[in-house]
Formats: sequence, structure tokens, C-alpha cells
Amino acid sequence: MLRVGMDISQIAHLGGVVTYTQNLTRELSKIKELEMVYFYSSLRKPYSGKLKNVKRYRLPPTFFEMLFNRWRNVPIEKFLGPLDIFHSSDWTQPPAKAKKVTTYHDVVALKYPRWSHPKIVAVHKRRLKIVEKEIDIVIAVSQSTKRDLMEVSNIPEEKIIVIYEAPTSDFKPQAKVKIEKFRKKYGLPEAYILAIGGIGERRNLKAVKEAAKDYNLVISGQTIPWLSIDELELLYSGATVLLYPSLYEGFGLPIVDAFACGIPVITSNVSSMPEVGGAAAIYVDPLNTTEMKRKLEILMEDKDLRKEFVKKGFEQVKKFSWEKTAQQTAEVYRRLVG
Repeated sequence: MLRVGMDISQIAHLGGVVTYTQNLTRELSKIKELEMVYFYSSLRKPYSGKLKNVKRYRLPPTFFEMLFNRWRNVPIEKFLGPLDIFHSSDWTQPPAKAKKVTTYHDVVALKYPRWSHPKIVAVHKRRLKIVEKEIDIVIAVSQSTKRDLMEVSNIPEEKIIVIYEAPTSDFKPQAKVKIEKFRKKYGLPEAYILAIGGIGERRNLKAVKEAAKDYNLVISGQTIPWLSIDELELLYSGATVLLYPSLYEGFGLPIVDAFACGIPVITSNVSSMPEVGGAAAIYVDPLNTTEMKRKLEILMEDKDLRKEFVKKGFEQVKKFSWEKTAQQTAEVYRRLVG
């Protein structure tokens, strides 16, 4: 039995890291040879999940960033007890007697600091120095993220292992009746192009709006609020196309979410997106709005082409599952203590 500690504090926030943490911990908890114990800290959001063995602390992330990344005089074992493995979040890197694993979802703050707040950049730089010195294994969520990590850090290649993510939930195409009810609730048009919002320039929304100006465009987090998982499934299922020409992604969850819901995808030919989309997506240069518009027009006007890419998407998404992610992560733990 391996005793594994994991920092799950990031689930107090929004985004892909939350999806990763919730899905991975659910699957890891099913593996009998692992005794999982979790560290959770948030001042504003009490833990409300279903995991067992969660050690909860009502303190802000800034306190633990100081304690773990700067002062570094209190090991994580003081909070979680003896551990064989500690799997850290993307925010803090506490001292530990245990073997140390961490996951890099992307390196935005390190590679493209102009897209992040200077304080966030400073935290990631500070943490990276500790990771370079102390970490035993780094999990990267794509080959692209691994390459980027090698570019911006001194972590040896042999210490970086790629383990893919998977769709946000067990998504599948939804019934027309459910989609109609959802559309009416949010006042959505009969046919729409879906885009994904975000902070800053990374999601390339200026180009999206220009390319899709002749169509109904729905942007999650902007023209429609951030939704629950159940409603997110309906948002994807009701769309005609996902237009996702992001400038950079560590993995690109919306691509596999759209595939699972039976929606064709137009995405960028850079970063991790071709790796995740494979032969099932249509690719564009995210800086070429004319090309984006042309490929969008072709896809919108050709129903058979859309059906072809929906079929390819169903095949591609079979390559990704959280059960597989958890099994590969558990194998990393075993190798470190074996």
C-alpha cells in the first residue's frame, strides 16, 4: 500500500486544472493499492467534494505560497502525516521527505509572461527553481508541454513523463428536446458557432469574432456564463462547430469535449492542438483570420463534411480516458518507490 498525498487546493478555482484534479482524484481513489490523502486550502471556498481523507485549511493560497515556496521550513508531512509520494499542485512546492511528483498543465506564465499577471509569473518562476532542484518526476499533459518545459527550464528530459488528460466529463451527444430547452433558457439561436472565452489574448477571440462575424457566435464565459458540467455538455451538443484557434494550450480540453459531444472542430495548427486533435480536426494558422474564415465557411456549408469530422472525432476521443490517466499516474508512483 502506497500512501500518496496530493494538493487539491486548485479546485477552489475555475479552469482546466480543476477538471484534471477532480477527474484524476476520482479515478486514483478507485486504485486499491493507493491510500490517498488530500491537502486543501482556501479562505473563501470550503471543500464540498466527495473525496475521503481531505485535510482542510481555511487559509488563503498566498499564505501557503509564502510558507512552501519562500520560507520552506515546514514539510507537507506536518499537514498530511507520513507519505511515500507527494503530488503537488501547479502553485506551491512544499518541502517533503516523500518522493515528489508534480504536473505541468502548461507553461504560459514562463513562456508567455505578457499574458499573465506579474505576481503569477513571479510565483511560477520561484516554484520552478524548487522543482528543478527537488522534484523526482514531472508529469506533462502533452508532448508539446514537455517540449515547452524543456525550453524554459533545466529539468532533465528523463524526469518528464507525458500523461494525457481526457474530456471534462463523460460527455455524449444530447437529445434534441434537452438542447431546445437549454437554448430557450439562455436565449441561444437555433444554429451557432461555439468559442471558448478566457482571460487575456491567449484564446484569440478578436480573430474568432472577425472570422465568425457572418454567423451566430456564442462565447462561453462571455456571451453565456460559465456553466455547470451538465449544461456544458448541452452547450457543446447544441453547437454546429467549435472554433478554437487558441494561440497556446497545454492540452486543449475543449477539443476532446467537442469530439465527445459530436461537434466538428476547427483549431490551431500550433502548440498541443494538432497532437490532441489528430486527424479529427480542421487546422488553421491562428494568426491568419482570412484562412480561418474560409475554412469556417466551407465547414458550415457542407453538412457531409461536418458528419465526416464528427465521425473522426468520436474515434479520436477514444484515445483519452481519466481511467488511463490515473493508471499511468499510479505507475509513476510505483516506479518512484519500487
